[in-house]
Amino acid sequence: MKLIEIINVTKKFGEFKAVDEVNLKIDKGSFIGLLGPNGAGKTTLIRIIIGLGKPTEGQVQIGGERVGRNNDNLKKKIGIVPQHTNLDKELTVYENLVFAAKLFKMKKKDYVPRIEELLKFLELEDSKCKEARNLSGGMQRKLMIGKALLNDPDIILLDEPTVGVDINGRRKIWDILKAMKTNKKIVMLTTHYIEEADYLCDKVCFMDSGKIFENDSPCTLKKQLGDYTVEYFDNQLKTNYRQFNTREEANIFIKSIEGFNYILRETTLEDVFYSFTNRRVV
Repeated sequence: MKLIEIINVTKKFGEFKAVDEVNLKIDKGSFIGLLGPNGAGKTTLIRIIIGLGKPTEGQVQIGGERVGRNNDNLKKKIGIVPQHTNLDKELTVYENLVFAAKLFKMKKKDYVPRIEELLKFLELEDSKCKEARNLSGGMQRKLMIGKALLNDPDIILLDEPTVGVDINGRRKIWDILKAMKTNKKIVMLTTHYIEEADYLCDKVCFMDSGKIFENDSPCTLKKQLGDYTVEYFDNQLKTNYRQFNTREEANIFIKSIEGFNYILRETTLEDVFYSFTNRRVV
């Protein structure tokens, strides 16, 4: 079942195309990553999907229904974790969740057990009486995820969900996001952390200059390029990258660059993106 359909979507700001004729269908139960450099159009596309931005051309449909700014019925199906903190810093963890539940117009008999369930799931039970401003960056991010999950949405959109979080906090958030894959919802995230998309996502869309130019599983994308990468520093003081299907092929090439500093490693999604655009994901 295709729950989200993005149909010929273009978004212009003057003559500039932030999103350029994007077409994408996303199945129920998918975990999809949207990767690209700053200015690629990722956040603009997310805003169009949730109805906060209006496309210049084209449309987005959710369950066959067209997305629009005033379509409250569709908005109830979407949970959003924005890039920037959306917490009330002077409220406690529990109060932030209660406030969010009231915005969703949930009844107390429904939101009280739901909040307790989320606090346990997010490992925030011991911190529920702490003010949000006193939480670590990772705990604040988990609380933001809790707010997005309160009304049990069909679609969860996360814009840079672990930005500014230390590596331990990031890994804990990965566990939370990984667990969300089991309940047949659509999870879509933008991220600058390539290993995050590689670990979490069933499908990855590479986006650059407003266009989606690749859409496949991380494994397939890497295999198309080659399983092994030789990264070496040449006489022109430039780093070069060569991909090979087998370690044996890579080792034969290494003999031809004897004297250069090199690394033999497994190919990453960043290598795939770089091979298409000739620039790193930044």
